[in-house]
Amino acid sequence: EKMEGAVVLTGTEIPLPADLEPLVATLMLPGPGEEEYRELLSNLLRDLSRRQYLEVDLSSEEMAGLLKHLSGLTLLEAQKILTKAIIEDGRLDPNDIRHVVEAKRAVVERDGLLEYYPVEQAMANVADLTSLKAWLEKRKNVVAHPLKAEEYGLAFPRGVLLLGVPGCGKSLSAKAVASEWQLPLLKFDTSNLYNKYIGESEKNFRRAIQAAERMAPVVLWIDELEKAFAVGGTEDGGVSQRILGTFLSWMQDRRGEVFIVATANDIERLPPEFLRKGRFDEIFFVDLPDTATRREIFQIHLSSRGRASHGFDLDTLAQEAEGFSGSEIEEAVVAGLYTAFSKNADLSQEDLLREVRGTIPLSVTMAERIQSLRAWAEGRTVRAN
Repeated sequence: EKMEGAVVLTGTEIPLPADLEPLVATLMLPGPGEEEYRELLSNLLRDLSRRQYLEVDLSSEEMAGLLKHLSGLTLLEAQKILTKAIIEDGRLDPNDIRHVVEAKRAVVERDGLLEYYPVEQAMANVADLTSLKAWLEKRKNVVAHPLKAEEYGLAFPRGVLLLGVPGCGKSLSAKAVASEWQLPLLKFDTSNLYNKYIGESEKNFRRAIQAAERMAPVVLWIDELEKAFAVGGTEDGGVSQRILGTFLSWMQDRRGEVFIVATANDIERLPPEFLRKGRFDEIFFVDLPDTATRREIFQIHLSSRGRASHGFDLDTLAQEAEGFSGSEIEEAVVAGLYTAFSKNADLSQEDLLREVRGTIPLSVTMAERIQSLRAWAEGRTVRAN
């Protein structure tokens, strides 16, 4: 007897026989929204207050921040995290926001593919890069008010590719973008992407991008993009090429509010598909800092380590550090502090000059490669500096 009906399967990554796949319609349910988290918290406080005395000491702004940190979690995950935070001390206060952030970090990093970064760096701590900063500032309101922007005819920004000399602030900029836009930052750890078992690498990748979409709106940082897809050819059975194809399709068609900040140092190893128009909103080239920027970098690193910059001749330091990257200037400051500490003295101008003069920068040891990179970037990219 013929029976009519349907079979509904629920779960994540349900394996199906190949013969059945054409007959199956896959439906991805959206994750919880802010109102669902708010209702969950309200019900949780009501139920827990029946068993013990509870204090709630959160302003409306802090409550909104707490709910925002829950985004991307399932209701069950959120319930467990909130319950633990509340019953530990019988209170819901600003300290619990930190507990929620740490618990969420553990959930996000469970698969070992994504790292969760709290908001730390601000664009004020990124010297120069004026063109990049201006580009990001123009899109800040689109990120903050996506529905209003959509009505205006603007879509959520797709992402940027930062090419350039190692140590010139590309990775720092990724963290600063998230800080400026007040969005969570996820770093895609491509070193754990590839797996020796057939099909696992592709599953790892899909799981990572699905997790990023669950967390949306979010900044997804992919450091040294060329390393993730540089294997190529047939050496890995075509796995890297299949993952590359999946990634490019996702970049083109994704609907979630995921802004990609990808960085790359070696343009020769970067698949040309990434450089086509439409993959990224813009490709920026980050060059070595000029004299004025080197002065600013010295000032930032001295101030961040409790040293008043007016006690140093920053102009001389900037001139002496010709050809230095930002990270090399930071290393010179740190090395100077070690020297001063070993002498039981405070950091001096002479300590810094000694470290700078004793350093051979990458611009010297890798002069040909940097010149080649600059030549390629001319006319193909927008200068970030």
